[in-house]
Amino acid sequence: MIFLTAVESVLSIVLIIALGFYLRNKGWFADSFAGNISKLIMNIALPASIFVSVLTYLTRDKLMALSDGLIYGALSIVFGYFIAWLMVKVLKVRRGRRGVFINTIVNANTIFIGLPLNIALFGEASMPYFLVYYVLNTVSTWAFGAFLIANDSTEPQPAHRQQFNWKKLLPAPLLGFLVALVFLLADIPVPSFIHSTLGYVGSIVTPLSLLYIGITLADAGLKSIRFDKDTTAALLGKFVLAPVIMVALIAAGHSILPLPSLEAKTLIVQSSVSALAVLPILANEAKGDVRFATNVVTTSTILFMIVVPLVDTLLQMF
Repeated sequence: MIFLTAVESVLSIVLIIALGFYLRNKGWFADSFAGNISKLIMNIALPASIFVSVLTYLTRDKLMALSDGLIYGALSIVFGYFIAWLMVKVLKVRRGRRGVFINTIVNANTIFIGLPLNIALFGEASMPYFLVYYVLNTVSTWAFGAFLIANDSTEPQPAHRQQFNWKKLLPAPLLGFLVALVFLLADIPVPSFIHSTLGYVGSIVTPLSLLYIGITLADAGLKSIRFDKDTTAALLGKFVLAPVIMVALIAAGHSILPLPSLEAKTLIVQSSVSALAVLPILANEAKGDVRFATNVVTTSTILFMIVVPLVDTLLQMF
C-alpha cells in the first residue's frame, strides 16, 4: 500500500517530464522556450502560487497553534543547512553545484509530492501539521535557499556586479510570500476575482517546471542521468540525513516538547520528500550547473518511490 501510494505520487511527475522530453525531441519547442519558461515561473507564476497557497492553507490561529512543530521543523532545517555546507566543503563540490546541492538536502517538493502523499498516508487530519512544514519549507527555499543558488554562478562576476543586489536578497517568490503574510496577519480581504486569477496563474508552476526538466534532459541526452559523486552525496543527504535529523530532534526533545504522533510522522515524511522541481529553473537563472540540478531532481523523484517504504519503517517509532 505504501509503495503504491509513492508510485502514484511520483508517476504523474515522471510522465510530465517525459512529455517535455518527447516534445523537445520532436521539435515542438524552440531553443528559447526553456528560458522563457524560466522567467515566467520565477517572476510571475511562483509569486502568485505562493501568495494563494498561504492564504488558502493558513490562518493566524493555525500559525500560533502549531508553534511546537515549527520549532522542530526550524531546527531540522538549520541543522540540515549546516551539515549540507560541511558536505560541500568535505566533498569539494564545485561552484555552480553548491547551492543546488544544499537545497536538494534541505528543501523539499512539498506541494506536488509531499501534500498528496501526506493525505494518502494520514488523511485530512494531518493537514495542519503538513502546513507547518510547508511554511518552513517555503521560507527556507525563498529566503535562503534561492539566495545560495543565485550566488553560485559558474560564470565570473565582473567587479561592478559584486555590489549588494537587492533582487537576489528579495526574489519575486519570497516577495509573494511576504505580501501574503501581510494580507494574512492584517486580515486584508482579497477580491475573489483576483484570488482566482492568481490561482490560475500559480497552478502552472509545477507542470511548466517539469516540462522544463524534460526539455533540459532532451538537450543533454538521457546519458546525462548519472550517479556521480556529487549526485550520490546529495541523494544520501536528502533521503538519509534529512529524515534522520528530524527523527533525532523529535526523539531528543520528546520529554521536553512532545509532539502528537501524527504531527511527528508528518514532519518526518515531509523531510524525506524529493528535491524541488524548480531547482533547474533557479540554476538557469543564476547561470549555474543546470544539468546537475536536472539530474538531482529527476533521480530523487524516481528514487522517492523506493524511499517512502523505508521512511514508513522509521514511523513505527512514533
